[in-house]
Amino acid sequence: MQKYLGWALALMAFGGIVGLTSAADKGEKKVPDVLNFKMKGLDGKEVDLSQYQGKVVLFVNVASQCGYTPQYKGLQALHDKYAEKDLVIIGVPANEFGAQEPGTDKEIFEFCSKNYGVKFPMMSKVVVKGKDITPLYKYLTEKETDPKFAGEIKWNFTKFLVSRNGEIVARFEPAVKPESDEMIKAIEAELNKK
Repeated sequence: MQKYLGWALALMAFGGIVGLTSAADKGEKKVPDVLNFKMKGLDGKEVDLSQYQGKVVLFVNVASQCGYTPQYKGLQALHDKYAEKDLVIIGVPANEFGAQEPGTDKEIFEFCSKNYGVKFPMMSKVVVKGKDITPLYKYLTEKETDPKFAGEIKWNFTKFLVSRNGEIVARFEPAVKPESDEMIKAIEAELNKK
């Protein structure tokens, strides 16, 4: 009996090694930390951010009743122009700034669809600063995880640009419009890196 148990354990170990080897042979890459989060979409379904691995991602904390709300139009234009080239814009509604996102997820969805024709992914409303900060925004704003662009979010429509390899490469404050030369140049530079 001991002899068979020994063989069974040896085969299991060998199978595990083969499994690890074949995964490595396939060239599977580790998910970048910035995309290693799960959130909810406005529809209530889980969104695994790792699905955007290898793409250029723009995270934007958004609000429906802000002076910057018309930036939805520019964000949608970026989506229309660059989505096929691997740009993913992710809207993250938050209500921390002047209570300018009071709506439910359903109301936010209806507002964005009706007023701006938003087609890019929109997450469920979360907290982007303070003690209840959502893990993604904790990652984006802490010095340990984002040494170049850390710092508390100051207002709605702060934008973080993430490269194909998962590095945070730029932060744009709310006044920087999506269609600005500064943003377009940064996005195109990242999209052109393969």
